[in-house]
Amino acid sequence: MNNRQLTRGELMRIVWVRLVAGFVGLCAIFFLPAGTLEYWQAWVWMAVLFTPMLGVLIYLIRNDPALLERRMRLREKESEQSLLIRFSWIWFLLTFLVPGFDHRFGWSHVPTAVVIAADALVFLGYCVFIWVMKENSYASRVVEVEQGQKVISTGPYAIVRHPLYLGALVMYAFTPLALGSYWALIPDLLIVPFLIGRIRNEEQVLVRDLAGYLEYMRQTRFHLIPGVW
Repeated sequence: MNNRQLTRGELMRIVWVRLVAGFVGLCAIFFLPAGTLEYWQAWVWMAVLFTPMLGVLIYLIRNDPALLERRMRLREKESEQSLLIRFSWIWFLLTFLVPGFDHRFGWSHVPTAVVIAADALVFLGYCVFIWVMKENSYASRVVEVEQGQKVISTGPYAIVRHPLYLGALVMYAFTPLALGSYWALIPDLLIVPFLIGRIRNEEQVLVRDLAGYLEYMRQTRFHLIPGVW
């Protein structure tokens, strides 16, 4: 995606193509390894994810297309970020592939109550994501600082410096249990070092390019998890 502002029609086409492609891709990742469509944990997880996502997309198309366009960007400008993403994909992919095989071969026996509780936490993580976007219209998918961008220190940003990653971490951390797999927790946990590396590099970029960010770091101590880090 280049620097030219997309028209509403162009933006809508990109959004719906990626939404459909994402749904089809997840179906392939879940149900092909499972060898069946009778994998209720995967269906519930996708409903938990795609139902609020559809509402958010419709809202942003109508009310904040600039933020939606930022969320559609994929190409990182920082070489370190590109490298981190390139190497983290293996763990992301394994986290979503293992549950299907787990379901097929019966490796795990996650109680239904645990699956439902995990789905509730995945939804909670997405609610944090929505809260962040409501507070910060510059919440781009890639690490960048735009002209006119200002430091946001209200809402979730008053609690931790990277609440968007906090929401994503909650969603990602409980996804294996929501999909009925204990074994998928192994690659799930291995993504944490990549997330820490991304945050550290992003803060270097923000200190360098975003006026007032250093002062904000002094005011808001924790990067990701309140009271921990």
